[in-house]
Amino acid sequence: MKTPQPDILVLGGGVIGLSCAFELRRRGHRVTVLEQGRCGGQASGAAAGMLAPFAENGEQPDPFFLLCLQSLRLYPDWQLAVKETSGLDFEYARTGSLYVVYHEADSLVLASRKRWQDAYGARSELLDAAGLRRLEPNIAPEAAGALLYPEEAHVYAPDYVQALEEACRRTGVVIRDGLGAVEVARWLDGVELRASASGETFRGDRLVVANGAWAGLTESVFGMRIPVYPIRGQICAYETPDRPVRHMVFCSQGYVVGKRNGTLVCGASEDVAGFDTTVTRKGIARLESWNGKLFPFLSGRRPFHEWAGLRPASQDGFPLLGATSRSASVVFAAGHYRNGILLSPATAQVVADAIEGRETAGLPLGAFAPDRFGD
Repeated sequence: MKTPQPDILVLGGGVIGLSCAFELRRRGHRVTVLEQGRCGGQASGAAAGMLAPFAENGEQPDPFFLLCLQSLRLYPDWQLAVKETSGLDFEYARTGSLYVVYHEADSLVLASRKRWQDAYGARSELLDAAGLRRLEPNIAPEAAGALLYPEEAHVYAPDYVQALEEACRRTGVVIRDGLGAVEVARWLDGVELRASASGETFRGDRLVVANGAWAGLTESVFGMRIPVYPIRGQICAYETPDRPVRHMVFCSQGYVVGKRNGTLVCGASEDVAGFDTTVTRKGIARLESWNGKLFPFLSGRRPFHEWAGLRPASQDGFPLLGATSRSASVVFAAGHYRNGILLSPATAQVVADAIEGRETAGLPLGAFAPDRFGD
C-alpha cells in the first residue's frame, strides 16, 4: 500500500515559498501556503529579476556561488514548467550580462575572474573599450572594458511571481493570504500554526519556513539563532521605449537592466531601516548619481517609478536551507538576500528533497544548515 503524503504548511508566500509549494505539489504532496500579506508583496515583487551568478560573484567558487549556478541552469526548464502550468506568460530574456570597469588596471581583475569562472562554464569574453561600445553603444565613454557573460538572463519579477502563484493554485496548492501575523504554535510533534488576528489554526505534518525577512522573528520559537535581518533595497525605473540598453549591465555601484515593456530598471540602494519600506530621496538620488555616469543619456532624468522591498540578509550571507537537527518536521528556506528570484528553482529542489528525506546531489548543503549559528 502506498504511504500517504504528509500535509505540508509553507510559511511565506514570496517567490521562495511559492516555488517550494509548486515543486512539492508537482511531486504529489498536499501543500498549504500561509502568507501574512499578499503573495510576492515584499522582496519578490520588488526585485529586478536578474539571473546573474557570474556577474554578481567575482570572488571565488564558494558554496553560495555553486548554489546560484545550479539554479541558473535549472531555469530554462523551470520557467517553461511555470508558464505551461499557470497558462501565464512572463519575460525570460537570455540577454547576457556585462560587468563594466572604468580603469585599464581593473581589466587585470576581470582577467582573473574570467579564469576561475570559465572553469565553471561561464564562456565569458574579455572586452576592451571598443568591443564594449560595439555591444552597448550608449555606454559612458569613460568605460575601459567589460566581461561578457552570454549565459546570464533575467525575468520580469512581478509577472513571474504572479505566474508561480497561479501555477500553485492550478495544481491544487491551497493559498491563504492576508492572514496578518502567523505564529508557530507547535512544531516538535506535528505542526500547528495560528493566525494572530483571527485565531484560525492550521495543522500539518511538516513545515517549510520561507517567510523572508521575518524568519529571524522565529528564533525564540525554535530555540536557535536565526540571524536574518531586513535590508531595505530601493530601486527606480525609467521609461525607455527605444530600449537603449541591450544587456544586463553591472558595475561596482549597481546594475541597469532593460525590460521588454520599455522600462529600464536601476538598482539598488540599500540601507538598514527595520521593516520600513518607505522610498527615500537620498536612496533614489544615489541611484540617479551613478547610473548617469554609466549611461549618460540618463543624466538629469528623473525615474517615472520608485519602489523598495525588504531583502532577507543572513549574518554570513548564505541562506538557511534544509532541515534542522532539532526536528525533521521543520525545513528552512530563508535568508536569500537579493537572490530569491535566481535561487527559486534550486531552493525548491533542495526543500522538496529534504521533505522526502534525500539530499540534493552536487551541492555542499552543510554550508547552508539552518542551525549553523547555534542555540
